[in-house]
Amino acid sequence: MFDRLITLIGEEKLKKIKSKKVLVLGCGGVGGYVIEALVRSGIENITIVDKDTVDVTNKNRQIIALNSTIGLYKVDAMKLRLEDISESVEVDTIKDYIKEDSINSLNLEAYDYIVDCIDDTPVKVALAKYALKNDLKLIISTGTAKKLHPELLKMTTLDKTSYDPLAKRMRQLLKGEKTNRLTVLSSEEEPIKTEDNVLGSTAFVPSVGGLLIASYIINDIIK
Repeated sequence: MFDRLITLIGEEKLKKIKSKKVLVLGCGGVGGYVIEALVRSGIENITIVDKDTVDVTNKNRQIIALNSTIGLYKVDAMKLRLEDISESVEVDTIKDYIKEDSINSLNLEAYDYIVDCIDDTPVKVALAKYALKNDLKLIISTGTAKKLHPELLKMTTLDKTSYDPLAKRMRQLLKGEKTNRLTVLSSEEEPIKTEDNVLGSTAFVPSVGGLLIASYIINDIIK
């Protein structure tokens, strides 16, 4: 299935991709696209974490949200999809909400890359602190809600973000930490004001964000 990829990078680099182990926290709008793009790019060992089930409201932006998957746990729907894509992929699923005091249970040091696509700010901060302390490769997805322009998304470091309320809050909570060592997906688009501050979202901003994260990881592996 990787003939077209081998044409670009060669078999040795594909072997290198296949040797890596990735953990993705969150299988939603951004996380789902990260996960699928990584597997379509050769990642064969992936652990996915999410406790939510697929809801009809997810259908506008989440790659696993189909009529046939409504009500399934997101990790189960994602695993079925990945195994339908690749016969060699090994998918470990964790049905849980990650809390600040349960980060150690994830055995983060076992992974070559950790992708944070969760919405809980205190947990994101705790993950960032742990990654900095233990020199782990963590990629953080910040805000893709209230945005309409995927072309304003970029991979950067936390200290260089702008117009991103979640990134700003993380910088405040990580004051004194080396935020220039934290890789993030962020948008330079000013958030759109919505009624009752609802986190409206599109099909194209989260998906492009997920693809950018997957691209960052694959290119980092083969550099």
